[in-house]
Amino acid sequence: MEGAVLAIENLSAGFDGKDVVKNVSLSIPANQVTAVMGPSGCGKTTFLRCINRMHELADNAHVTGTVLLDEEDVYRMNPILVRRRIGMVFQRPNPFPTMSIYDNAIAGYSLNGTRMGKPERDRIVEETLRRVTLWEEVKDNLYRRGTFLSGGQQQRLCIARALAMKPEILLLDEPTSALDPKATAAIEELIAQLKGTVTIVQVTHNIPQAARISDFTAFIHLGELVEFGQTGRLFTVPKDKRTEEYLSGKFG
Repeated sequence: MEGAVLAIENLSAGFDGKDVVKNVSLSIPANQVTAVMGPSGCGKTTFLRCINRMHELADNAHVTGTVLLDEEDVYRMNPILVRRRIGMVFQRPNPFPTMSIYDNAIAGYSLNGTRMGKPERDRIVEETLRRVTLWEEVKDNLYRRGTFLSGGQQQRLCIARALAMKPEILLLDEPTSALDPKATAAIEELIAQLKGTVTIVQVTHNIPQAARISDFTAFIHLGELVEFGQTGRLFTVPKDKRTEEYLSGKFG
C-alpha cells in the first residue's frame, strides 16, 4: 500500500507451538487510524503485541513472518528501540502506582536512563500532557500520584507516557473498554486529533467504535485476516460473508 509505514507479511504467532495468529499480511497506512476488530479470542491482541515485539516476552511464545517499520525489519532491531518507535497503551489504565503524574509522563526517559535537565523535563511533561488534553486538569497536582486520577484521566496519562518518546506508531489495545461513556468519548476525540502526528493501530471488539474512529479496518476471525480495507467500504459493502455476519451480530 502506498504511504504504508508498517508492512506485515505472513505473520503467525502463538503459544506452545499452537498458532493464534495465522499467516496475516497487511500494510498499515501512515497517519491514519486502523482498527483491528473481531470476536474475543480471535488473536487481535496477540497480533498487536507482535508489532512491537511484546508478544515474545510471554512464556512459550513463538512468532514467524516479517514486520517492516519504514522498510526495516523490527525483528532484526534492538527490541528496546522498536518499543520506542512503536508505543503501546493497554486495556486497563496502568500509570506506575508509585510515581507522580509528572514522573509518569517522562517515565520512558527515566527507565531508559536518559539524562535531562529540569527545564527539558518540564517542557516534555507539559507538551505531552497538553497533547492528550490533560494539562489544564492536572497542572496544579503534578506531584500527586497518577492513581489519584479518574480512569479516563489515567488512560490519557498512559497515552501521554507513550507519546513522550515520540513514537511513529501508537498501538492501543481496547483502550476504552474499562472506561465509562464520557471518558470513552474523550479518548475517541483524542485519537482523532493524534492521527495527524502519529499512526494509530487500535484493537477493539466494539463495532460502533471501529466505525466512528477508524479510517481502515482489519477483521480477524480465528486468527486469520478475513478482510482489510477502508472502514466506510468494509462496513457498507463487505466482501466476505463472515465480515457481514460479524457486523450484523450473528456471532461475536
